[in-house]
Amino acid sequence: MQLAKINARGRLTIPKSVREAVNLGAGDVIAFEIKGDHVVVRKVNEGKSDYMRDLPQVLSEWSSPQDEEAWGDL
Repeated sequence: MQLAKINARGRLTIPKSVREAVNLGAGDVIAFEIKGDHVVVRKVNEGKSDYMRDLPQVLSEWSSPQDEEAWGDL
């Protein structure tokens, strides 16, 4: 088991041995899944990284100033 401490800005460093074990590097995408009181961290596969890369472009259609005004008080 490897441990990492979250800093005041909510960031943490993935230990080098963990990054090497799952071949994580700069630019890789990871996903967080909540299971009860556990967090599962997974490397996103190449096919899914295209999805993750393009997702903000798709979601931007709901981020206009008019949308913010309409949904801002929810």
